[in-house]
Order: sequence, then structure tokens, then C-alpha cells
Amino acid sequence: MSAVTAGLLVAWVAAGLAAWGIHAVGERLYGRRVALTLVALWGLLPHAVVESMAYTESLLTALAAWSLYALLTGRRLWAGALALCAGATRPNGVAVAAAVCACAAAEIWRHRGRTSWRVWAGAAMSPLGWLGYAAWVGVRRGTWRGYLDVQDDWGTHLDLGASGFRSARSLIMGSGYLSHYMALIVVGASLLALVGLVLRPPPLPLVVYTLTLVFIALASANYFASKPRFLLPAFPLLLPAALAMARARPRTAVLLGGALAGLSCLYGAYLLTMATSPV
Repeated sequence: MSAVTAGLLVAWVAAGLAAWGIHAVGERLYGRRVALTLVALWGLLPHAVVESMAYTESLLTALAAWSLYALLTGRRLWAGALALCAGATRPNGVAVAAAVCACAAAEIWRHRGRTSWRVWAGAAMSPLGWLGYAAWVGVRRGTWRGYLDVQDDWGTHLDLGASGFRSARSLIMGSGYLSHYMALIVVGASLLALVGLVLRPPPLPLVVYTLTLVFIALASANYFASKPRFLLPAFPLLLPAALAMARARPRTAVLLGGALAGLSCLYGAYLLTMATSPV
């Protein structure tokens, strides 16, 4: 089996597990109708074609969703173990560890330190995947700065959104590729969705996970057209829309879903066949 075939198989299986995990989280919080709508919205995002490509976003989404579900159901060791795997999958997988640690800190504070050892163990293991990956890169590069050097080679560093703001201003004032304009729309919609999420917040781990993931995606200097892909694992951003669609009339929900499906299909085809900038 070639590396490309293996990568595609992993992505396809991970996408299915991610959809299952997203449904589990949505059903736990708001019921089956909202859960189904949440999964549908995640699968109909404009850049959802990435979910079936050999990228690691689907795998991270699956690990994150099931780790969050484990937190919601009190399975702290499972949550920590899945967060460990998420951190080893992608650098922004540290957002899952942040959710596990925040949830543990809240429980420890609430019970004044008298909590189960599983809470401590889950929090302790959660960042080990991310730390281990950074250490492995350092060993491979022969310097403790190895991971940072690789990020520098890709032009990625923390600039608190300055490069993203410049890209957005350039697109508004000038011209650019379709993928850049779609990225601008997705980023703007994500910020609006984040406001909606904060106004009606879900449980703490989902809030911390989403805030951390959005911060990493938007506050880092990187390819602007790739920001929608970096935001793909932030499925809790879709909760406000899922709640609204679940309450809407069936005809309205079907029409909106059909429009999103058409947009996702057309834009996905564009990304696969015509886009010249990195996805």
C-alpha cells in the first residue's frame, strides 16, 4: 500500500469517526435533532472536501470530539489519552489538552483539591503528545529549537493576527484568488459564530477548546487561504447554527441544507481542480 493510499484511508476512517464523535457531543448536550444538524453542517462546510483528503484535520477532529465527549461523561483518563493523541497529530491539537486541563482545574478548584486521581492523571497526560512531538522534532533537527525552526521555515509564527489583518485588508481594497475571498468569508463567519457561542456557552471544555483553536488559527502568521482548514476541527462553532436550524421549519432547513451542499460541492471541485494557492 502506498503512502498516498494509506493517507486517504486514514482520512476517510477518521472523517467517519469525527462525524460520529460530533454527533455524540451534540446529542449529549442538545438531543438527537441538533446532533444530526451539527454533523450535517460540519460535512457541508465550503472546505469540507478537506475531510476526505490526506490531511490530518479529520483525525484531529475525531480525537477532539471523542475527548470532549469523554469529558462530558466523566471519563477523565480517556479524555487525557485522546488529548495526548490529538497533540501528536497536529500542533493545534494542544487545544484539546487545554480543554482537559481547564476542566480538571475547575473540578479541583470546586472540590478544593479533593478529587479523583483520574482527574489529575488525565490532565497530566493530555499535553504529552504535543510536547513529545516537539521534542522528537528537536532530536531530528539536532537542536532544542527544532520545532520552532521548522515553523520559521514555513513562515509560521505568532503575530496576533497582524498578517491575517493585512491579507484581509488587501482583499477588501484590491483583488485576489477565489480561495482567499472564501477564506475571508469563513474567518468572518467563524468570528460571528464565536460570538454566538460565547453568548450561549456550552460546557467549559467546549468553550476552552474552541477559543484555543480559533486563537491559534487566527493569531498565527501562515497561509491565509489555509485558515478555513485550520478551523475545520472547531466544530463547536457550528452549535449556534445547528440550534437555529433544528428549530426552523423542515422546509427552511432542507432548503438551507441544499444550498450549503451545492456550495460545498462546487467549491470543493474548485479546490481540487482549479485552485493555485495552498488549501
